[in-house]
Amino acid sequence: MNSARFSLAAVAASAGTLVLPVADAFAAKPAGPGENTPLNLPAQTTQAASGATGGGGSLVRTFVGLAIVLAVIYGVYWVLRQVKSNREERASGSGLASIATLPLGPNRSLHMVRSGREYVLVGASEQGVTPIRTYSEDEARDAGLLDEHDASDLVAPAPARTGKPSLLKDIVEEMRKRTVRK
Repeated sequence: MNSARFSLAAVAASAGTLVLPVADAFAAKPAGPGENTPLNLPAQTTQAASGATGGGGSLVRTFVGLAIVLAVIYGVYWVLRQVKSNREERASGSGLASIATLPLGPNRSLHMVRSGREYVLVGASEQGVTPIRTYSEDEARDAGLLDEHDASDLVAPAPARTGKPSLLKDIVEEMRKRTVRK
């Protein structure tokens, strides 16, 4: 990249050395009698001098231009989003699911993945994905790796609550169900 900038600077410098003597040759000519003759222009009328044009037309052009630029930006965004969604691989089936993720550092994390009734703990880094340990459903539940709703999704729906219902807890639980990825 630096050689391209250097060559562009060299071409500009050499063009400048060629143009300066030509400009000096034209500037050295004495002015002829025709160049000192005043122009015979018609006098300006007071209406033309005082009638400054309004800025409304240029303001409208500015807003129309801005609208066009924003439309082009949105169009490019929409096209790029469509291309990205077409290139992404979609998950098929429900046999695999990511249960939990624990970031360990830059580009390193642990993932708990459900594969049927087994749970696999894998480590992900820049070099690849490495399986660490495989748990059965009972082992994972006993080790405390699963939440109540993770294990109950496979076996049976959660039992109905008894006692006094709490509206706030119900709202929080419903928001968790809708926002937490499984």
